[in-house]
Amino acid sequence: MKLDDDIALAHRLADAAGAAIRPYFRSVTAERKGDATPVTLADRAAEEAMRTILAAERPDDTVIGEEFGTREGTSGRSWVLDPIDGTAGFLAGRALFGTLIALLVDGFPVMGVIDQPIANERWLGASGRETTLNGQPVKTRPCRELAEATIATTGPHYFSQHEGDHFMALAGQTDYRRMVMGGDCYNYAMLATGQLDIVCEAGLKLHDWAALVPVVEGAGGTMADWNGDPLHIGSEGHVLALGDPARLEDAIEALAAGHSHRH
Repeated sequence: MKLDDDIALAHRLADAAGAAIRPYFRSVTAERKGDATPVTLADRAAEEAMRTILAAERPDDTVIGEEFGTREGTSGRSWVLDPIDGTAGFLAGRALFGTLIALLVDGFPVMGVIDQPIANERWLGASGRETTLNGQPVKTRPCRELAEATIATTGPHYFSQHEGDHFMALAGQTDYRRMVMGGDCYNYAMLATGQLDIVCEAGLKLHDWAALVPVVEGAGGTMADWNGDPLHIGSEGHVLALGDPARLEDAIEALAAGHSHRH
């Protein structure tokens, strides 16, 4: 199957997810005990909408979704779905969450979508192509040294103390007064659009990061684990994104420096 067909399908999946999510955003229905929150209702509705399309159009592909688990396929291709990445932001009424759609071939992401259905912003990245935002190419920005870098992370509470030491060792080398907290997948979209330089996180699952890699790399950036190795289906969830690949070694070195005072 051609990449163009997969891209067209990904757009349809994102459209369906957005249509399912919008009615629940900032919805003020009274919640009684046992009621599902707007996010659980929106999550499930969006993933069901995407799975229905995939079952009809790609019955041989594996589907891995945050809400409804894995449907095994036989094609060596996997669609990885996260209907709402950024649950806390969604519940706080902030339009920084996103629907993530990735296509993996033999365990490596070859296409990814970050869709923000409230702001109507859609980033699409695919192997060998420029990343686009609503159809227009976007680029990461150069970063001459770590000291000039703006770093983002979703929040300190997602790190263990050990991981937090490593993160702070890196953050301390950046322009930390401009550090951004919160944002989930939206930070990676902003990095791909030249607004941020580094995103560093731990504890990410496959559905959290798979769609981000083609978006960041198609915009000229790079993504790796904390050792600098490429992300794949077996990665542990320590994720580093850089707008300027020239800073990868510096960032890995700074992260590792979180060890020196402990051993």
